[in-house]
Amino acid sequence: MAEQKTKPTEESVDAFLQGVANERRRADSYAVLEMMQEITGKPPVLWGPSMVGFGAFHYRYASGHEGESFIVGFSPRKESLTLYFMGGFEPLAPQLAALGKYKLGKGCLYIKKLEDVDLATLRDMVATAYVALSTAGE
Repeated sequence: MAEQKTKPTEESVDAFLQGVANERRRADSYAVLEMMQEITGKPPVLWGPSMVGFGAFHYRYASGHEGESFIVGFSPRKESLTLYFMGGFEPLAPQLAALGKYKLGKGCLYIKKLEDVDLATLRDMVATAYVALSTAGE
């Protein structure tokens, strides 16, 4: 079985975010960092070279592939601020309708800038997603 590529590191989240060249993206990243840390009560961890994650859970696919991942997180990518919701978006459909301007991937929410979305709705999405996965094994 292939080794998991994205793993938690000991690297500094602050140093990583300070290296984000785009000032708006850097500021938005710090705002999301603060929001996710407040909601989850967990410290931020740099997963791989570019993803900031909060919390952790073990997953196992029907194929037998398994590993560890963060529950919610983000990455300041060149084209957008990417937020990761590892539980998917199906349970977040009501919030997505009220969120604002975004694009979706399988487990990714792409936002050009935070001012394009309703922050209260985004907070609710993060809280809902975090609670759903962090209590799934209980």
